[in-house]
Amino acid sequence: MHRFTVWAPDRRRVDVVAGGRRTPMTRIESGWWEASDPDAQTGSRYGFSLDGGEPRPDPRSPSQPDGVLGLSQLVDHSAFAWSDSAWRGRPLAGSILYELHIGTFSPRGTFDGAIEHIPHLVELGVDTVELMPVPEFSGDHGWGYDGVDLFAPHHAYGGPDGLKRLVDACHSKGLAVVLDVVYNHLGPAGNFLPEFGPYLSTRHQTFWGPALNFDGPGSDEVRRYVIDNVSMWVRDYHVDGLRLDAVHVIADQSPLHILEELSAATKAVGAQLHRSTFVIAESNLNDPRLVRARDAGGYGLDAAWADDWHHSVHAALTGERAGFYGDFGALAQVGKALRQAWVFDGVWSPHRGRMRGGDPSGLEPHAFVIAAQNHDQVGNRATGDRLDAGSLKIASALLLTSPFTPLLFQGEEWAASTPFQYFTDHPDPDLGRAVSEGRRREFAAFGWSPESIPDPQDPATFERSKLDWNEVQQPGHREMLAWYRELIQLRRRLPLPRGPVGQDVEVAVDEPSRRVSFSRDGVAVHVDLGKTDGGVTIVETGRSLD
Repeated sequence: MHRFTVWAPDRRRVDVVAGGRRTPMTRIESGWWEASDPDAQTGSRYGFSLDGGEPRPDPRSPSQPDGVLGLSQLVDHSAFAWSDSAWRGRPLAGSILYELHIGTFSPRGTFDGAIEHIPHLVELGVDTVELMPVPEFSGDHGWGYDGVDLFAPHHAYGGPDGLKRLVDACHSKGLAVVLDVVYNHLGPAGNFLPEFGPYLSTRHQTFWGPALNFDGPGSDEVRRYVIDNVSMWVRDYHVDGLRLDAVHVIADQSPLHILEELSAATKAVGAQLHRSTFVIAESNLNDPRLVRARDAGGYGLDAAWADDWHHSVHAALTGERAGFYGDFGALAQVGKALRQAWVFDGVWSPHRGRMRGGDPSGLEPHAFVIAAQNHDQVGNRATGDRLDAGSLKIASALLLTSPFTPLLFQGEEWAASTPFQYFTDHPDPDLGRAVSEGRRREFAAFGWSPESIPDPQDPATFERSKLDWNEVQQPGHREMLAWYRELIQLRRRLPLPRGPVGQDVEVAVDEPSRRVSFSRDGVAVHVDLGKTDGGVTIVETGRSLD
């Protein structure tokens, strides 16, 4: 016996279809419908028929074994045998994050394949694994930012139990798990939610299509949908935190912003389970309200990505000035990033043609997540190419000695030669063609020729983006891995920064000689950006690294 429920406020009739049976549902309060099926059990496939139409997946489907166009599958979350009862989470302050993409991190491209490489992450010395989005999306492989079944871990990765096995295995080795989630839009393929109710906004648009409806008619249930999704990841999958994709395009004019509500819900579920949890936002606004406490007028998130740090260092190392890199390039900006992460803190942005950012004064250093490489800054290049070894050695020294929260991107630690390119697997040929053509248009601002941009729909684009683990012990790669491990060990010896961002950090910039130095808490870093072979010296009290 299973009790089915679904929200479909404007429908005259809703049936649950399971096992070839069509059971009429009863309308209850607030636009919800319910029905019980005595034969439905764990593993049963089902869908909802709206006004006599074809069965659609459950908007809250826990599993989509046949993809976004298939029926949903019932899952019993209580049946999984967790071994992490003693796990209490990890604080964000002092942590090192490691971002990975399940489909390309291991040869198998699954949750279980990722488990095989947990010993590598432990030996490296990171604290937290950050998974790129895993909810069900179109096709077998993709970046995951076009998901449509937000409650269902991707079938090709191993489904619900596969994700649980990965989280449980990470916890057993002392690693926390953060999940990248997308609440700003939905993907185009398999997006049946608008048939059920006003999930999408009629007033707010994003670069990718309509925004989720957080402040219009019917938005109470849409907000509940997202808050329940957040709670599920923490409660049923034991994740330790969330990374919120592109919150700058989440539109909400409600008195209680959805980000504030989401942050509070994540903390509340964690507290019920006696585990610490945290929420990280990706935003290009440099808005301090994201991470200010709720009682101080903020949203109460724990950290925000600070892309300015990456852009200033990358532009200085590579000389690139196309696109948004046109706002960067001066070493004085590198110095500012080393002090406070955000370069644009209420100053003019030539690229955007307006003032950008807010004053980060008073915020704690760990509230800024910085990276020398991540999926965006590698994958959104024409060929998905990474920093060369010399540049990477400099960038990693600045990254891992900084007072901020550092994030590594899969394979960075051994200077992986494999690119990370944008790939999709849409079965719909028209959608696939539109994605490929849109990708070429998007990169026109960087001056990259259309011919140089790999076709996202070409299976070879996905295959070449997989890490080559044979490189780890090869010359050059082996030495870079040792460098990263040494830097991480050094970071462990440094005290956690005390006081607000910028305090007790000294920076010196010599533009003519292309040299930058900074010091904090007993460590001094000197880099020579004029050297292409990675000119860097780190002096710790009593020892030196170079």
